[in-house]
Amino acid sequence: MTPAFLEPTQDAGRAFWQRGIAGPVVMLNLLRFRIVADYSAHPELAPPAPISGAAAFDRYIAHTLPYLEESGGGLLFLGEGGRFLIGPAEERWDRALLVRQSSVQSFMAFANHAGYLTGLGHRTAALEDSRLLPLAELPLPA
Repeated sequence: MTPAFLEPTQDAGRAFWQRGIAGPVVMLNLLRFRIVADYSAHPELAPPAPISGAAAFDRYIAHTLPYLEESGGGLLFLGEGGRFLIGPAEERWDRALLVRQSSVQSFMAFANHAGYLTGLGHRTAALEDSRLLPLAELPLPA
């Protein structure tokens, strides 16, 4: 069984910071949802009746957007996923997001904001697995 990836490691965070990305950063999020959200780690956020992982993630987005926008970021794209056209046939991602932040420093301030962190449990409850790839813009070839 392939391990799930739900949180960055300290090594990954350090490597992200050390990349020295100047200017905006876009985060490519690939998300696989639980069939039923698991709020066992954050019972204070649990709804009165069970909900799907997708519904829990929608709660996470609603909670997160004000903090993201306050920090200078924004949601560029939210889309339904599926199976790859090019990639492993058995692998699927339910949703993809592109989140833009004005800088790595702004992203880190957002990710550590106390208000944002109070709703992070919706994300944890929602996800079976995820990937987060920081992207630095390149100039278009001439």
